[in-house]
Amino acid sequence: MRAVILPGDKKVTVIDRPTPEPGPFDVLVKTQASAICRSDMSIYYGTPIVGGNAASSSPVVPGHEAAGIVTAVGSAVTTVAVGDRVAAYLALGCGHCEYCATGYLMLCEQWKCFGFDVDGGDAEYFTVPEKNILPLPDSLSFAAGAVMTDMIGSQYHVQKQLGVNGRTTVAVIGLGPMGSAAVLIGKAFGARVIAVDVLDSRLKQAQELGADELVNSAEVDAAPRIRELTRGRGAEVTIDCSGNPAGQNTALDAAAKQGSVAFVGESRATEIHPSDQLLRKLLTVVGGWYFPLGDWAEIVRFVEDRGIPVEKLISHEFSIEDAEDAFGAFDRRETEKAVFVW
Repeated sequence: MRAVILPGDKKVTVIDRPTPEPGPFDVLVKTQASAICRSDMSIYYGTPIVGGNAASSSPVVPGHEAAGIVTAVGSAVTTVAVGDRVAAYLALGCGHCEYCATGYLMLCEQWKCFGFDVDGGDAEYFTVPEKNILPLPDSLSFAAGAVMTDMIGSQYHVQKQLGVNGRTTVAVIGLGPMGSAAVLIGKAFGARVIAVDVLDSRLKQAQELGADELVNSAEVDAAPRIRELTRGRGAEVTIDCSGNPAGQNTALDAAAKQGSVAFVGESRATEIHPSDQLLRKLLTVVGGWYFPLGDWAEIVRFVEDRGIPVEKLISHEFSIEDAEDAFGAFDRRETEKAVFVW
């Protein structure tokens, strides 16, 4: 089969590899769609931000957002059949600890990440354990299913956790693919959404996705502008998807007193001022990182029942043979959400 390898230093190769064989508890999937995520770029640069030693020392196939058709199942598999339309849940856990038992496999002490620690979806075939299979209904495309396994699912979980509803103003800072998903989900929950970015092209897309107010933070100080748009209160919920220190501080500064802040964008270090930004405002601050396995059926119903146009998040589609162009364009921010399709 053909598969992508990222050796680091912005190098991309497409190689021939044997098609994997599913183990007794595994499922083999013929890939139909696999999305590029901003966290994948850490492998592209050679500094993986997710995963253990394998992510930085072995030629692992990237791609943690993938969907396709089941072509073979292991001898012990009982709930998945050949021909099923499926997506992959990216976190692989031990299956026995308290976190795995509640569906939070990414919190397992032994967790591994699909596309970082083990081969992912940027290949013609991939394998995952049966318990990581996410059923994909006929009403949703494979590309939509791939995107839902991370951006949509993550945003659904964090906004549900923070109680976003029709009485909420949500400020989304950073309108890359994850921020755009935050806009879609916020609107689907009924919230008023303020979208913040430095690029007019991204603000325009956010408007097309339903954002009620746009703030170009390259032209105005975003936090005061958000307070102005909310009669001086600030937003009840702010979500930073930029991972940028300026964006994260904007999220804290723009949140209303007794409001909530979610940090979703990956980040290695940020300086904040806890007394003024958190303590004196009685803020709730959470990390937004993926969703528990049991939420999938609920996420699918939410997307279907509200007619959420997930595919609007996808700006470009590529063949796997054009992986070098795809990763290069994504790195240069010439694309938003890019997806390999078969």
